[in-house]
Amino acid sequence: MRKSESNKKRAKRSAVDTEARSLDRRTFVKLVPALGAAAIAAPHLNLSTVLTQVPSPTPSPTPIASPTPAPLRVTKDMLRQAEKLIGIELTDAQEAMALQNASTNLDRYETLRKIDIPLDTEPATLFHPALPGREFKAGAPASRKAAKFKLSKTEPAQFSSIEDLAFASLTQLAESVRSRKVSPLELTRMYLARLKKYGPKLNCVVTLTEDLALTQASEAEREIKAGKYRGPLHGIPWGAKDLFATKGILTTWGAEPYRDQVINYDSTVVERLRDAGAVLVAKLSMGALAQGGRWFAGMTRNPWQVEEDKIGSSGSSAGPASATAAGLVGFSIGTETLGSIISPSSRCGVAGLRPTYGRVSRYGAMGLSWTMDKFGPICRGVEDCAAALNGMYGPDGRDLTVGDVPFNWEPSRPIGTMRIGYLKEEFDQQQDPERKTIYQQALDALKAAGANLQPIELPKFSVGALRIILVAEAATAFDDITRDGRVNQLSGQEPGDWPNTFRSSRFIPAVEYIRAQRARRILMNEMEELMSKWDVFVSPAPGSLSLLITNLTGHPAVCVPCGFPKSLPQSIMFTGGLYDEGAPLRVALAYERASKWHTMHPKLD
Repeated sequence: MRKSESNKKRAKRSAVDTEARSLDRRTFVKLVPALGAAAIAAPHLNLSTVLTQVPSPTPSPTPIASPTPAPLRVTKDMLRQAEKLIGIELTDAQEAMALQNASTNLDRYETLRKIDIPLDTEPATLFHPALPGREFKAGAPASRKAAKFKLSKTEPAQFSSIEDLAFASLTQLAESVRSRKVSPLELTRMYLARLKKYGPKLNCVVTLTEDLALTQASEAEREIKAGKYRGPLHGIPWGAKDLFATKGILTTWGAEPYRDQVINYDSTVVERLRDAGAVLVAKLSMGALAQGGRWFAGMTRNPWQVEEDKIGSSGSSAGPASATAAGLVGFSIGTETLGSIISPSSRCGVAGLRPTYGRVSRYGAMGLSWTMDKFGPICRGVEDCAAALNGMYGPDGRDLTVGDVPFNWEPSRPIGTMRIGYLKEEFDQQQDPERKTIYQQALDALKAAGANLQPIELPKFSVGALRIILVAEAATAFDDITRDGRVNQLSGQEPGDWPNTFRSSRFIPAVEYIRAQRARRILMNEMEELMSKWDVFVSPAPGSLSLLITNLTGHPAVCVPCGFPKSLPQSIMFTGGLYDEGAPLRVALAYERASKWHTMHPKLD
């Protein structure tokens, strides 16, 4: 008798296992995140069961049969497979308890997925790079009144025709406009003509904003003639990476699913630069959803080697870097999550500034990683970056991560009094002899300019593991198009492209993401300890471990060209303390003045 019962149990269990194994693989993929959370969750009531068990006010004379519980959607076999992925092993009894929670959580996840969450909705959590004890305020930008900001005295650019100003620095253009040597309308028409001529060749322009540009330039011209000069950005044509919302104008994010997207408001960056009098001439290309240089119209080209499709302009701010290097705009604004300002600026031979996280409002811009996205200028000179940052930083009452901290710019600050370190090991380990020689020459030029360089080391930290923060947040931002299949429209479908990353990142358990954020705090503490001893440190660009570290900790960095191995630009990077962009900009300016590389420009004809 017992043997017969045992056989029946085995047969029943085998049938259940067979049914579990026959489930579609896609079902398992959808269930893994639910299983990962449920396996460690505290017991929860099954709400649907509770609602069917209505208590009787008085004892019933006859027993009432309990309702038959609904079959569980998650089986033991599925749970056991998920355990291997999330790194735990449950006993039979623990699995039996976890099954109900896993099924209940799956119901909740499916309900959450039905809630319409607009793409510009941030999580109800905030990241601040400033550690406890550091002054941090969010609110009205009162700090501007206390800021020390003064540009160096600059002479107007010399020119015989307006086209000669194409490669002038922002500060030279500003002085030419201020002194009325050239008008905003003349500058705008010249840059619009170059955008039309060379934009297609470089594949760096998504939308030409000609009507808006001519209107803004005319207004700037009227104001300047009337004596209402707003400052160094007044009347200067600029280009925006195509993830900044521009009311009534296409904002495509470089991606096929959004190529017809028009947002009905302006981002804070666009508002701030408009208020400073700058003239928006173009929305510039970006890698699809902020990855690489390839967008729905193809690869953005590098103006130094236009015919080489494989070289491209690197990083997702490819269009701004390419257009700025090619003299198609006076300056541009890009964004960085993990190198997308530094990398294309280095590749195209221009100055790129990644400000402190929380320095510039992210309102109205495509969110990729809410705790890592940073916005900054790409220019033809270091001091240009200071002028552009000054025009757009500070709280706006919309992005609560933005701190009310003054941006100080003192270009006459003696660098001999500054504490400057350099990552000696990274410079010494350069494999290419030509690159190594160029970096040594750059370090020698810094020393000759008065810098007292001291070797330093970065914290020893398994920082690569923290990349799951970026991919988990990015997958969340674009979860809707991942699940409904629109992500398959993107031209990039290789293992390293976003579609695969978005899909595979659904396997990251919430516990591991939060653990990574806790580890990130430890890294922040270690970098705070390091930067308490140094004002600035110098490193290669972009091939430095510090690029990943400081994108996680929120520290600012600026890169400038330092040579041209194999006819392509090479750059050097300067990193500073939190909310102290002035220090790395000052050392970068000293190097720029001691070198000639910023004066070299590509030939497009």
